[in-house]
Amino acid sequence: MLSSKMSYAVRMPVLLKYLGLLAFMLALLTLAPLIASVLFQDYQITLRYLIVIAVLIIFWGLSRTIEEPRQIQQNEALTIVALAFIGSPLLMTFAFMGSGLSFSDALFEAVSAITTTGLSMTTDLANRPETFLFARAWMQWYGGLGIVVLSVAIMMGNQIVNRSLSEPLGGESLATTTRSHARRVLAIYGVMTVVGIMVVWMLSGNFLLAINHVLAAVSTGGFSSFDMSLQSVDSWSIRFTIIGISLCGALPLLLYAVIFSKNWRKGIQDTELLALVIAIFLITSLLFFSFYMRSGMDAQEALGHAFFLGISAQTTTGFSTLDLSTIDDSAKLGMIISMLVGGSVGSTSGGIKLLRLVILFRLIQVMLQRTTMPTHAVNEPRLGGKLLESSDIQRVLMLVLLFIGVIVVSWLFFLLYGYPPMDALFEVVSATATVGLSSGITSADMPEVLKLVLSLDMLFGRLEIIALLVVLYLPNWIGKRKELV
Repeated sequence: MLSSKMSYAVRMPVLLKYLGLLAFMLALLTLAPLIASVLFQDYQITLRYLIVIAVLIIFWGLSRTIEEPRQIQQNEALTIVALAFIGSPLLMTFAFMGSGLSFSDALFEAVSAITTTGLSMTTDLANRPETFLFARAWMQWYGGLGIVVLSVAIMMGNQIVNRSLSEPLGGESLATTTRSHARRVLAIYGVMTVVGIMVVWMLSGNFLLAINHVLAAVSTGGFSSFDMSLQSVDSWSIRFTIIGISLCGALPLLLYAVIFSKNWRKGIQDTELLALVIAIFLITSLLFFSFYMRSGMDAQEALGHAFFLGISAQTTTGFSTLDLSTIDDSAKLGMIISMLVGGSVGSTSGGIKLLRLVILFRLIQVMLQRTTMPTHAVNEPRLGGKLLESSDIQRVLMLVLLFIGVIVVSWLFFLLYGYPPMDALFEVVSATATVGLSSGITSADMPEVLKLVLSLDMLFGRLEIIALLVVLYLPNWIGKRKELV
């Protein structure tokens, strides 16, 4: 009874105020594909982007008349972030349809882009407008960092609001994000992007290849400008340079500030860095034995594909050098586990995240230790010398349970349509963990219901489920509201 009295629904003026600010940020970001469409002379697409920008600017202009509150509720922050990730692909769907896509395929492509997933309905990419290929990669780039974090870094000045809006996207490590920290993250992200484009450009001699793939790599997005992903790139040096950039994106972005400071020893001993190295070694070893023993590859070829796909799966990037429909079930299962775990908290990667897995292992270890200790002994779970708070433990357990729940329910839909169980599970985990690797199921011919299921999975995964559930929670919209202060 007390909880219902103390709960408050979202206030529409608060939502409109901050969604207006995010709309202005999105309008600025949309200038990039607009300019690209002019350079590539895709003028029909130019008109569509002008309309999108006009809609965003009008909405921002109307929201400016609303007074900015000093504080926002947690459910308001979660709702704003979720609506930003729902609204932006809906708008970009209109622009993507200018490249010859149906509404449902364009929406799927836009959701896949903003969530940095990389699953695609689009084929014959060689004959698609260059603007479309750039726009997908660009959406992955700003989707990886997060529209909210970009807005915090560039525009928003209220630090209390900054923390509230940034927390749903950054998890534990960004929970204290302020404007200065957001700017540091943006600077690191920007430097990684520029350096990556220059290196791949020098290696390939193809600027468009470099910019499209590096934007998708640093965001661990995985959209390629080739139908067969990086199978179409013959050079292993270019392949590993691109996937190496993805590996950099899968680490906590603020870790680079630590590594390049006087505390570099502390940086290279980071728990998640070590966990990522171990995870990649394990999945690479499994894939190597599968490819070498069962696929008839020689040792060098098997190791190359295994190492590349191991990094791609673990970082949740989604680039591929093989047709994954041809690999055996043991390799698929290994990649499913790898994709589900994902990269680091505070990085651009998806999945449950390595830190949460480490916390789970630590909890199991403490539980086993307690069975051998006296009943009066105290053994609290610690990680890196720090006590794990009960609220952190509950959040980890809840997120893991919700991830698994979303995957199981989505998997059932694919089984009802008669898809092979392992391939269906691979596809669902790839979408929910925002990876983009495909067992061959995702295509324009897929039933519309399953397109919707995968689109929701991608949004659930990018928003770490809670934010989207808040939007769907009826008391979030109907009930008592606080006064605006």
